[in-house]
Amino acid sequence: MAQIVLIFHVVIAIALVVLVLLQHGKGADAGAAFGSGASSTVFGARGSATFLSRITGLLAAGFFITSLTLAIFASRDAGPGSVLDRAGEEPAAPVEEPVEGEGPEADDQAPEAPDEGPADGPAAPPEE
Repeated sequence: MAQIVLIFHVVIAIALVVLVLLQHGKGADAGAAFGSGASSTVFGARGSATFLSRITGLLAAGFFITSLTLAIFASRDAGPGSVLDRAGEEPAAPVEEPVEGEGPEADDQAPEAPDEGPADGPAAPPEE
């Protein structure tokens, strides 16, 4: 059931975007006064604005309803409680113990640094 509502939700969202892009802005009315041809549209001079506005409102209401329905479906699937309540229920990952004879604990002494001579400063460049 949630999949069907999700499909309707996506279709409504795409249609809503398309309808909003089809509508004229508030400044488009000034262009109609100078003969931009708005009176020769399919819906009439004012018909397209009211028609598109009503369809946009209906699609927005449908988007709102499908959003709430999907939220209800998601809350039913999640189960009772919050994420913080369920955080302590899961056991922690086991810590692996190192095998004897491996790692730095096996040696009694720390590894020695190799002798490379005095480290007073940078090495001199080779002479040519």
